[in-house]
Amino acid sequence: MSESLVVHPALVMIAGALLLPALRGSARDAGVLLVPALTLAALLALPEGDLWQMQWLDYQLAPLAVDKLSRLFAIIFALMSLAGGAFALRQPSRLEIPAAYLYAGSAIGVVLAGDLITVFLFWEFMAVGSTLVLWSAGTPGAWAASRRYVAVHLAGGVILFAGVTGHLLDTGDASFTRMQLDSVAHWLILIGFLINAGAPPFSAWLPDAYPEASWSGTVFLSAFTTKTAVYVLLRGFPGSEILIWIGIFMIFYGIVYALLENDMRRILAYSIVNQVGFMVTGIGIGTEMALNGAAAHAFSHIIYKALLLMSAGAVLAATGRRKCSELGGLFHSMPLTTICGTIGALAISSFPLTSGFISKSMVTQAAIDGHLQVVWLFLAAASAGVFLHAGIKFPWFVFFQKDSGLRPPDPPASMRWGMIVFAFLCIALGIWPDPLYALLPYPVDYVPYTAAHVITQLQLLLFSGLAFFVMLDYLKRTPTITLDTDWLWRVAGPAVARVFAAALGKLRTALSGEIDHGFQSLALFISRHRQPDGLLMRSWPTGSMAWWVMVLLLTYLLLYYV
Repeated sequence: MSESLVVHPALVMIAGALLLPALRGSARDAGVLLVPALTLAALLALPEGDLWQMQWLDYQLAPLAVDKLSRLFAIIFALMSLAGGAFALRQPSRLEIPAAYLYAGSAIGVVLAGDLITVFLFWEFMAVGSTLVLWSAGTPGAWAASRRYVAVHLAGGVILFAGVTGHLLDTGDASFTRMQLDSVAHWLILIGFLINAGAPPFSAWLPDAYPEASWSGTVFLSAFTTKTAVYVLLRGFPGSEILIWIGIFMIFYGIVYALLENDMRRILAYSIVNQVGFMVTGIGIGTEMALNGAAAHAFSHIIYKALLLMSAGAVLAATGRRKCSELGGLFHSMPLTTICGTIGALAISSFPLTSGFISKSMVTQAAIDGHLQVVWLFLAAASAGVFLHAGIKFPWFVFFQKDSGLRPPDPPASMRWGMIVFAFLCIALGIWPDPLYALLPYPVDYVPYTAAHVITQLQLLLFSGLAFFVMLDYLKRTPTITLDTDWLWRVAGPAVARVFAAALGKLRTALSGEIDHGFQSLALFISRHRQPDGLLMRSWPTGSMAWWVMVLLLTYLLLYYV
């Protein structure tokens, strides 16, 4: 195919984002659905290979490079934009969907980039788009969270830029291929990627910012930043053993904080950290089975996490409430939302016949195949923990617990269709995983539905469900929030700043007093010597003046020759 005839899908999405603000009414609604559909069509028409190449300085760039891994992520990003756009059609903010499409287009640009320079450019555009999505909520909480969010991502961008620059200077090659952790530059690149993945201690930005977006904005935010980070880790650092332990820490970190949370969208935000931990662990294992599992789980996760956040967004839009302690009994008047949210909860818990089961089990199987018994035990325990916080806690407290008396209806048709499509995909991929397996980067020799897999998973879910209801009194939440490592800049940082400001104020006051006293003394000295008998007004002999002139001349000569 001629390079001139190849259309970059990311540019289609970004161009559509720039044109949407000019549309109104039904034309805008059609444009919201048409832009991601055209992006998907442009993507499916691309052959594999480096389709765009260019020279910049001494570096060969490939702004458009397609293989099975990049196509997989670009497809799910385009599908997510389509369903998310449908869900957000009734969003009154005229900024949100264009910002979300700029965000999505930038994510597609990252996964289709064949060089690190193009990756970095689209990476930074992603930060701009996601920040605009937050701003579009138009609330003081969203504005404050967006400032913290952009500060973290700008810092991560600086670290990534330093790493990419070091890599270019060390190797002279800009191509984005597998890297070893053998230099400071590569460690900096890894840290930059992990910040966007939400790896602790950098993960606080995610549950801090995402729940402050609008009822539809959080759906977009859940899909792109962390999964783009998963993609670049798959591309750049497969088999790096440190990622196994980072991933396991992320898994349990997300579970613990999700169990402590009261805000329904913060529960699901911590669940993103938890689920990305499974993917990062698979990347660290590094076998073909593990990498396929991480990629498949990223694909499935985008769908069921968006479905969960759509159901939470529908509840928020209908009731204006976000805390589990203020909700309950909504299944009476929101049956469709309840069903879709429950399907998403089953999928995230890897329940058989859902998409989570056919993807997450590949990572656990890779741990077994690699004789990583400790890792497998952690993953098995984590599967039970996921069912506790996202599989049962979220739907139970939002839809089924003690009746709150609220009777909101199911959301408008556009929101319902967004949820229905993703609920269908959760079930369809769980029943028939072959289309997803065909998109994976390596040949798949894996059968998810064996007696051992199904029975083991059902046992885990059964016992974790039993534990939930036995400990139900302990899991009920109070109307509070949980601070994460963001305590450092939300509590400790301002407190330290206040202490320094008070100390500087006292120092400034003391110095001002001393300076004022000094000037007053100088003025008094000058005033005293301007009297008739003072130093400045008395008569001086001519010989004395000549003496001082000679001293000044000698001083000048000494300074000149020195």
